[in-house]
Amino acid sequence: MTDAGLHIPSSAVLAASEGSFLIKPGVGLMIWTLVVFFLTFLLLKRFAFPAISKALDTRQKAIEDSIDTAERTRAEAEKLLAEYRERLKAARSQADEIVQRARQAAEAHESESREQGQELIAEAQRRAEREISAATERALSDLRREVADLTVTATEKVTRKALSEADQRRLVDEALAELDFSTISAGSSS
Repeated sequence: MTDAGLHIPSSAVLAASEGSFLIKPGVGLMIWTLVVFFLTFLLLKRFAFPAISKALDTRQKAIEDSIDTAERTRAEAEKLLAEYRERLKAARSQADEIVQRARQAAEAHESESREQGQELIAEAQRRAEREISAATERALSDLRREVADLTVTATEKVTRKALSEADQRRLVDEALAELDFSTISAGSSS
């Protein structure tokens, strides 16, 4: 059979006229297919499925164990991190406390040093004033002695006679009364 220049092989035309085996299956073939399917299913259920199920269970257990281990590890890591943060916080507070104590100690030492310096300056000033006062007293005493000696010597030269002890004392007292030693001592202390 040809149709407008198409050539179809005769075997195809024969198969088409008898019907396709896919469209009209045979009952016997269908029964054997179902029997083989059920036998295969029973064999798989008896031997393969338990092994597959066991492998899947083992894998599931391994995955669950891995997840549990990971969760425990994460929890321990979080605990360690929290502990580390607490220690770091404590170390920082200790460091701040040490710095504060050092600052207070430095300020106290500075204040103490300043007070000691002021005390040393005041003591040196008092000692200098005492030394000046003592030196002034010695100088005034020496000056009085010199004035007394000069007065006695001058009187003896003027009178050309030796004076008695009472006369010497009276002349010295009069000469000393005439001299104003308070202005001398006030001028030396300033």
